[in-house]
Amino acid sequence: MKANRKEAATRDYLEKILTAQVYDVAIETPLEQAPNLSRRLGNALLLKREDMQEVFSFKLRGAYNKMAQLPAAALKRGVIAASAGNHAQGVALAAQKLGCAAMIVMPVTTPQIKVQAVASRGAEVVLSGDSYEEAYQQACVLVEKHRLTFIHPYDDPAVIAGQGTVGMEILRQHAKPIHGIFVPVGGGGLIAGIAAYVKRLKPETRIIGVEPADADAMYRSLRKGSRTPLSHVGLFADGVAVKNVGAETFRLCRELVDEIVRVDSDAICAAIKDVFEDTRSILEPAGALSVAGAKAYAAREKIRGETLVAIASGANMNFDRLRYVAERAELGEQREAVLAVTIPERAGSFKQFCTLLGARNITEFNYRYANAEEAQVFVGVQVQHRTESEKLVAMLQKNGLQAIDLSDNEMAKLHVRYLVGGRAPQAKNEILYRFEFPERPGALMQFLNRMSHNWNISLFHYRNHGADYGRVLVGIQVLPSDKAAFQAFLGELGYTFWDESENPAYRLFLS
Repeated sequence: MKANRKEAATRDYLEKILTAQVYDVAIETPLEQAPNLSRRLGNALLLKREDMQEVFSFKLRGAYNKMAQLPAAALKRGVIAASAGNHAQGVALAAQKLGCAAMIVMPVTTPQIKVQAVASRGAEVVLSGDSYEEAYQQACVLVEKHRLTFIHPYDDPAVIAGQGTVGMEILRQHAKPIHGIFVPVGGGGLIAGIAAYVKRLKPETRIIGVEPADADAMYRSLRKGSRTPLSHVGLFADGVAVKNVGAETFRLCRELVDEIVRVDSDAICAAIKDVFEDTRSILEPAGALSVAGAKAYAAREKIRGETLVAIASGANMNFDRLRYVAERAELGEQREAVLAVTIPERAGSFKQFCTLLGARNITEFNYRYANAEEAQVFVGVQVQHRTESEKLVAMLQKNGLQAIDLSDNEMAKLHVRYLVGGRAPQAKNEILYRFEFPERPGALMQFLNRMSHNWNISLFHYRNHGADYGRVLVGIQVLPSDKAAFQAFLGELGYTFWDESENPAYRLFLS
């Protein structure tokens, strides 16, 4: 019975996809191997580059296919859509191509760059509400008021068929067996279209959806057997931040999708970095979602030598998000351990701790003098995998240092790392210097080895941001009688430095 339902679901859409009108606006995007990722995964990972469309997303396929089939009278009246991003640009471009008016209702919280992108294509932008749901409600009101045709972002057979042309291209571009196609899932239009085509021709190819762990409406719906709306949805991967999947997309996914993989934001950030290293292109979080899912699936199933396809679905990235992505990518790859370590507050203990870390690359170091007995250090260390983090903690504890792994502690990663510090009234004779350390192994130990044992480090802050030099802020307790020796130390060190002892920010917040 299930096989018959699958055949019926795919038969209904095969002709729709084969005759979809998308290539007036869309290009057949490349299917490219990601060489570095493929080597690391032990499988051939192919990227379907939908980020290379004119609007940097696959969304124009479904929007144009729907609008190109509208009666002339409907086109003359105009169309309307509710969207905060890629669908809005797809509808605007389609309207521009077809010569019809378009009204796009966007939340007032939409970044200006996206508003301008839509307006630049001649669409009228209406800002309403703080969320997509509120914008959608306003769009429904305007549909009746102006007799416009609503272009749904995913829950429409013509939209689904337009997105399904991505699957058609994949099978045409790669005739050899494909183990699985990984598809980002929001409302379900893209995966429903791809599954309808691929399962008809290559039923053995697995269709695997990928959702953020905090926006997993399709996962929950398939598990329950009915559409299950979310009360809250995470917004990091805003391109798939949907509270409820479509009725038609759910019907198709229930019959055709093999499984849904869920990933967290750190894994998405790592995938953005992976794709950049292979292509020098920057995907948006939703665009890299499928890559994160493919990595998680390959690790879980321990597969080798297979061909995997990941849909790079979009590249409409807000520039200000790149800082967060860079910060979290190493954690997502489990290549950085974030630790809290307690060391004795005595001369030489800081150097001893750094010696125990050995040749490992330190990515972050935060410390502020607190009391005369012990010091709390927040440190990031580059590792190869999570088991190395566990061994590192065990080694520190074996050497008498209390250590806690905070790599999975969201509060520590988001907030505490920036709040380590404060005033230290007991840090007498403290001077503050800013240094540029060469980003090479041994730079910190060279600094510590040249320091006098009579001087105590009372503040230390360092974070590796990928530059040629590490920016380091150091507080050191130096007696007035040792000032000449300290100046000699600076001269011998050979590092660029600035005296920040009179900096007003230091005086206000740290001294």
